[in-house]
Amino acid sequence: MSAPPPLRLFVAVAPPEAALAHLAAVVAPLREAPGAPAWTAVERWHLTLLFLGAVPPATLEPLTERVAGAVAAAQPMTLQLIGGGRFGSLRRPQVLWAGVAGDVDALTALAGRLARAARSLELPVDDRPFRPHLTLGRWRPGRPADATLADRIADYRGPQWSVGEVALVRSMLGANPRHDVIAVLRTAPRPGAVPESH
Repeated sequence: MSAPPPLRLFVAVAPPEAALAHLAAVVAPLREAPGAPAWTAVERWHLTLLFLGAVPPATLEPLTERVAGAVAAAQPMTLQLIGGGRFGSLRRPQVLWAGVAGDVDALTALAGRLARAARSLELPVDDRPFRPHLTLGRWRPGRPADATLADRIADYRGPQWSVGEVALVRSMLGANPRHDVIAVLRTAPRPGAVPESH
């Protein structure tokens, strides 16, 4: 009997609907622009803290426990989507993204704890520095690409929100890609504050 296939998982913060709608309204005029990227569906917008491309199913339970511990130790955070940029060169852009402001140091510290939790289970983790961002779209190789679209959202400032939870998500590829939430993990509440629900 063959082993079950590995799972594509990521840990992410999902901005609340109000923040997503605010950004979506600003991005809307760019969607039909010449050289626009292939846009990511708004319902899949998120801030990835950790990506794990091949997790054995047997590792899912201990991984969930360690991720929960890392999230529970997180400092209270307030975040805001701001500006825009790209990965890749001006001639060959790859990713159009929105940036993040607010308690970025605490978010970065959480990403580091999550990476250590994954490594403790001998899961491979990307060694590149954590750069918090929300992927808006990806340019496909060989297609016309206008990297200056990032400049048109450079001055964007979205509403602030309190981070109340972090999700462990399974990424399903194929003709109809989707994200299935495996676990929702609560962060430490800010004293006197009520975290926003999603």
